[in-house]
Amino acid sequence: MDTNQNTRGIFFIMTGMAFFSIQDSLIKFIFEDIALFELYFGRTLIQSVFLLSFVLITKKTISLKTHYPLLTLIRVVCFFFGFSFFYISLTFMTLAMTSALFFSCPFFMSMFAKFFLKEKIGIRRWSAIVVGFIVVLIVLNPSLDDFNFVKLAPVACALCYSISMTITKYTSDKDTIYTQMTWLYIFALFASLVIFFVSGDGKFNTFTDPTLQFIVREWFTNPGEAWPYVLIMGIVASISFFCVFTAYSIASPSVVSLFEYSYIVFAMVAGYILFETIPVPRTFLGASIIIGAGAYIYFREKVRGQMIATDTPTNLSLIHI
Repeated sequence: MDTNQNTRGIFFIMTGMAFFSIQDSLIKFIFEDIALFELYFGRTLIQSVFLLSFVLITKKTISLKTHYPLLTLIRVVCFFFGFSFFYISLTFMTLAMTSALFFSCPFFMSMFAKFFLKEKIGIRRWSAIVVGFIVVLIVLNPSLDDFNFVKLAPVACALCYSISMTITKYTSDKDTIYTQMTWLYIFALFASLVIFFVSGDGKFNTFTDPTLQFIVREWFTNPGEAWPYVLIMGIVASISFFCVFTAYSIASPSVVSLFEYSYIVFAMVAGYILFETIPVPRTFLGASIIIGAGAYIYFREKVRGQMIATDTPTNLSLIHI
């Protein structure tokens, strides 16, 4: 893989992180007015409409045939439950705490890339990953005084997300981005509807805790308040997912995952705009170190002319969209 592919991957992943920070911030406005999987269903339905419209306008063809049926199933299941864990986390954690724990993702991603994709991970990139995660924890200073196992939800999200994205990389040699995203949407809609028929009437909602209510609340209890946000989230998520899938399809997962730290900066900006929260100076400094560490490793490898990842298939027409 030449370095241009990794450069393009970095651009796509940072764009995706910017839009994800907007989406995640909006969840905090509506989680008391909507059920978790109602939100997931609505957002995915809107994304599906956008994908279908895009395909019709550009006259592209979507094939439902996947060359990796088992891996595709694992990928969509991990993605669905991974981001369910993340949304749950946002109901009882600050965005800083959630993102700090989520950024254990590069550890998982690098291990999967090394052992399953046979990528060569140098000591400098291992060091950058470790330093980046440590700086995230130290600078954002998440409180663990009242820790319990439910607070591992962002880490569970990171694990599921890493598995899903590694499989995306592996299967992208034969399955296009459209096939991968279509199956993601189909499974998300199907799983959400199953959950609706099982618990959508709120019969399991006997809790007083807002987080647990969010998970099992009756569907469509306050659509006038919640669904305008769902519409915005669906639009934003469509852009985000496309950017993320593109990044991991055309570039090295290990390189791309480093630049997911840019989410922290975008979360700061979104927090200031939407909640008027101003991060302390050390947060700005720490974010700069984190992003700088990833950039340093990438450009050092580029200067040395080293292959940063395994070869990328040339049949990914999504790059030219």
